[in-house]
Amino acid sequence: MILEYAPIIMFLLLFLLLFLGVPIAFSLSFTGLVFAYFLWGIQSTSLLTSAVWGVMNNFTLIAIPLFIFMSILLEKSNIIADLYETVYKWSGGLRGGLAIATILVGAIIGAISGVVAAGVIGLGLIALPQMLKYKYQENLSLGAVMAGGTLGQLIPPSLNMVVYGAITGVSVTSLFAGGLGTGVFLAGLFIVYILVRSLLQKDLAPALEKEKRATWEEKFKSLKSIILPMVLIFVVLGAIFTGTATPTEGAAVGVLGTIIISLVTKRLSFKGFQDSLTATLKMSGMVGWILAGAACFSSVFSGVGGNRLVADMAQAAPGGKWGILVFSLVFIIILGMFLETMALIMLAAPIISPLIADAGFDPLWWGIIFMVVLQLAYLTPPFGFAIFYLKSAVGNKIPIEKIYKATIPFIILQLIAAIVFIVFPDLALWLPGLLKK
Repeated sequence: MILEYAPIIMFLLLFLLLFLGVPIAFSLSFTGLVFAYFLWGIQSTSLLTSAVWGVMNNFTLIAIPLFIFMSILLEKSNIIADLYETVYKWSGGLRGGLAIATILVGAIIGAISGVVAAGVIGLGLIALPQMLKYKYQENLSLGAVMAGGTLGQLIPPSLNMVVYGAITGVSVTSLFAGGLGTGVFLAGLFIVYILVRSLLQKDLAPALEKEKRATWEEKFKSLKSIILPMVLIFVVLGAIFTGTATPTEGAAVGVLGTIIISLVTKRLSFKGFQDSLTATLKMSGMVGWILAGAACFSSVFSGVGGNRLVADMAQAAPGGKWGILVFSLVFIIILGMFLETMALIMLAAPIISPLIADAGFDPLWWGIIFMVVLQLAYLTPPFGFAIFYLKSAVGNKIPIEKIYKATIPFIILQLIAAIVFIVFPDLALWLPGLLKK
């Protein structure tokens, strides 16, 4: 009898542990271990260690610590501050210009590092004080920081795409190409929203006063600070997209390029380099524990019939293959309200992605849609990680309730983008298709 309800009880126990404040990696692994032990006995632990070993033995995942190292080196060498200063000088004369600069710099950070935490925290420390200083509405400023910072989820190199490709077998390079097109589209949608609102509501995001705007000479001089980061982006993504390097090899090239930039600009001390290595080890360890915990949970969840239960629910949805698609999207959105994105991929992708493929949808197209919808997980309460990244950057200056409220317009925009890519699939697939040619 308990086996029949075990998948539901597993999720209830998982959510209870999360609400009690237990870290997600240990919530996942504890739930998996408890159910395995009581249902199958002590011998079942060998199955769990095999599941964890299978994840840890995946070569593609080596890219994760490399991209994390890139991200931290960028932060330590103040390259993010330089990027924002440059874009800010060029866009400050527009209404909403600083918020637009925040979105653009978030996209660039995503294209360099692929780590959402670096984007949100970096912009929270650098861009947010500037917007509030120049009387931007707090709600828009907070939302722009989170929306811009999470673009690293889509714009390659994205850590989540690396994990998704490793789990499902979909080409990471093709996912990167699709993510670049959809990420640029989404950044453009955010910018249009900011421009339109700023034009309609004059006190929302005022333009800088003329005497405070940068001169043309200052604008062109500021471009020097973005030349090396842009070269790094083109080298890393160019190597991956042309097939010269795998995503893992591209990550290694990116790390080397970031170190060279840091040395050339004389922004990184030996102590800063040591601190970057330590921070990378800590963050990579956290990611490793999440992946191990998710592997533990998902293997038990599958063993008690959870995968079959979700598949039956999807196939029972009205509307044929479109009903399966809608069910899958809702399933991901609901999980995204509670789970960290990598754990979500580990749990949902092995269940949902085969269903979508069997229904006749293109696996690559679905992988891109999965990533677009997954970006919502960073913003949706109660456990949107971008919310907590930003809260860590602002401390007690801004209550978390205001940060929650600021996510609403950008959640709506991301849902609109997902609908556009579902209705017009060629928009998501044109760049991967171009690379194949």
